[in-house]
Amino acid sequence: MRQSVRDMLHGGVDHSRLESKYHSLLNEKRTSIGYPVNQDWDFSELFKFLEVPVNNVGDPFQHSNYKLNTLEFEQEVIDAFAHFTQAPDDQCWGYVTSGGTEGNMYGLYLARELYPKGMVYFSEETHYSVAKILRLQHTPSIMLRAQENGEMDYEDLRESLRINRHLPPILFVNIGTTMKGAIDNLDKIKEILNDLAIRDYYIHCDGALHGMAMSFIDNPPAWNFADGADSISISGHKWLGAPIPCGVALAKNSHVERISRAVEYVGVMDTTITGSRSGFSPLMLWYALRRHGEAGLRDMVRKSIELASYAVERFQNDGVEAWRNSNSPIVVFPRPGKKIIEKWAIAPSGGIGHIVCLPHMDRAVVDEFIEDYLSEKQSKA
Repeated sequence: MRQSVRDMLHGGVDHSRLESKYHSLLNEKRTSIGYPVNQDWDFSELFKFLEVPVNNVGDPFQHSNYKLNTLEFEQEVIDAFAHFTQAPDDQCWGYVTSGGTEGNMYGLYLARELYPKGMVYFSEETHYSVAKILRLQHTPSIMLRAQENGEMDYEDLRESLRINRHLPPILFVNIGTTMKGAIDNLDKIKEILNDLAIRDYYIHCDGALHGMAMSFIDNPPAWNFADGADSISISGHKWLGAPIPCGVALAKNSHVERISRAVEYVGVMDTTITGSRSGFSPLMLWYALRRHGEAGLRDMVRKSIELASYAVERFQNDGVEAWRNSNSPIVVFPRPGKKIIEKWAIAPSGGIGHIVCLPHMDRAVVDEFIEDYLSEKQSKA
């Protein structure tokens, strides 16, 4: 038996270890800028709810036998996100998920139920979890090439659709790719489908980070239900901010009805992927939306984009080939060395790295990071 297991079973809480870990995490917060997690939040008013085993089992728009839930708050959160994504009135359904991966799994699950013989198309810049989801669901797929900026290669899509036109296409569209923040052109994708006279298809939009921003920028690119999406996944902890990973899955009612099943045990329709679901996450999202309001959310997005633009300008003024896609807080630059990656929790991929400029960051943090980056670059010269 391992020592750690013996200590656990012996009983007694190691308070000093907990305190040590807490302070270690606090020390890492400021320099954790490579991953999309907004740290600007305060949910202390909600801590009292942790005294209750809240569980939002089943469909959030129905009442189950389990009464310790926060379903009414979850409903309001879904209604808000349905508004953000321009869903038709009373034609959109959703629920609060554990994060973007579950939201993407839900969209692909609905798509496969609608088109059992469908073929999924996704670009090589798509989040790594999607290939895993497709393996779990045993759904055939084709990975498409991506352009230099991370956007889908539309000629590759066109040719792949042409060759496999006998299989209903399921289009996995990135509304902000993981590394480069590229937004696939939904209008162009629909144009290709129309050119090839493909009438039966499904479009899922992964708006994990950027989906929150698209609702609060002027003249956004096509990305939501009004533009042809069948389902959308958006993370809650990334731009909005939360200490626990969470998100929302949204879909057209007509698709969800195909997979709903009655469950006597809980006295409610089973329309989600998980059975038991967090009843605390909907409270956090509800609280954050109420705290900021539409004006505050718009200001959050504006400041994040402005900070990203500042970071690119600073990099370029110092001779570093940094860049970002339009409407994205992700700043891309040549991959730094191991020390910089570890200190600043930089997300690397091949020859590049990136930082994500979110509301908890400011110019002082960006300046300090760039100075470290330049110092390392000069030491290698």
